[in-house]
Amino acid sequence: MLPAYERRLHFGDLRDPGNRAGLAAWITGRKETRFHELGLDADTVAERVEGGPPTLRSALGITLKAYAERHGKVRWGDKRPAYALHVEEILRLFPDAQFVHLVRDGRDCVASLLGMPWWHRGFHEAVATWAQVMDVTRRYTRRLGPDSWHELRFEDLVSDPEPRLRELCGYLGEEYAPEMAEPHRLARTAVPARKTWHRRTHGTLDSSRAGSRQQRLTPDQIRLCEAVLGERLERNGYELSGAVRPDPAELLHYRKVSTLRRAAHARRRIADRLARVREPGPVEARWVGTSEFRARPGRDRFGA
Repeated sequence: MLPAYERRLHFGDLRDPGNRAGLAAWITGRKETRFHELGLDADTVAERVEGGPPTLRSALGITLKAYAERHGKVRWGDKRPAYALHVEEILRLFPDAQFVHLVRDGRDCVASLLGMPWWHRGFHEAVATWAQVMDVTRRYTRRLGPDSWHELRFEDLVSDPEPRLRELCGYLGEEYAPEMAEPHRLARTAVPARKTWHRRTHGTLDSSRAGSRQQRLTPDQIRLCEAVLGERLERNGYELSGAVRPDPAELLHYRKVSTLRRAAHARRRIADRLARVREPGPVEARWVGTSEFRARPGRDRFGA
């Protein structure tokens, strides 16, 4: 989703059938997109993309809709933590999108990131990431409102899933089914084997991971987390341990990392604004028609 959006100028004017064919090949023919993990026929999907409306949104939506259809579903969704910092881009592609923001204790998030095989940015960057995400998503919570933005806490979801899932279904306009609380039954189908960091999805819900920072972070790391994340943690209902202030040198290092991270994000925003001026056509469909999302009552249906 995000790489396609960032490369949208390279695909050219999608009203040109040759450019749509190039975009279809980019999606279906490259291992980097992980298209092969969807279990779809590349030629069939490419043909649908080439014959679809001339927008980037359409190409992405057609592909993911094909995955939903393969599993007998009427709706698709996409989960990626990075989307939290790219809500604006997602809204450009899918103005009718509904967002689900799953909040987790920042200290546990940091501990989890440090254990990921793909995370190579260190402890301070992990802390700065959670802080930035919480600041950005707070703005969208207010801006989008309850029809387009739903927030729930990881700890509440895993400890008592049914009421949380019923609330989520109410927001989405979908019916609750008991099997929703048993995601491990679909893990073999939905979670690729290469994602070893998601191996826990193959077991029943486990609430023991909440608070696991005590075993996975050092006391010094917890002190820094609480010093710089404290207000955000408390605002989301997480209690602080009352740890003493961290080493001033650690605080200075964190602030440097955080400043550089936010400056890089600001530069990406500026680059995106400049790229919009050069777009040869709309990234989203601008007519009413068949949607790759199921329409909600009172909301327009955007073209595929």
